Amino acid sequence: PICITLENLILNPTLADLIGGIRDQLGVSILLIEHHIEFVRRVSERITVLDRGAKIAEGSPEEVLSNEQVITAYLGTSNKAGK
Repeated sequence: PICITLENLILNPTLADLIGGIRDQLGVSILLIEHHIEFVRRVSERITVLDRGAKIAEGSPEEVLSNEQVITAYLGTSNKAGK
């Protein structure tokens, strides 16, 4: 198992590339529980978003980040598609 903390993310900005490389080279799935959207976007091919334990969106990063429920719950109503 690999445990990644916020401190690791801040100190090593290439961590997303490392995780993506592991996923691609080994052909494994990675369960990532994270709130930093840019990190999630770089690592993920597919995202599932929960809000208070209920699934509100699932799909590619582009699909999920443009979902109105995700924007309202996590990104703020003025933050369209994670921009």
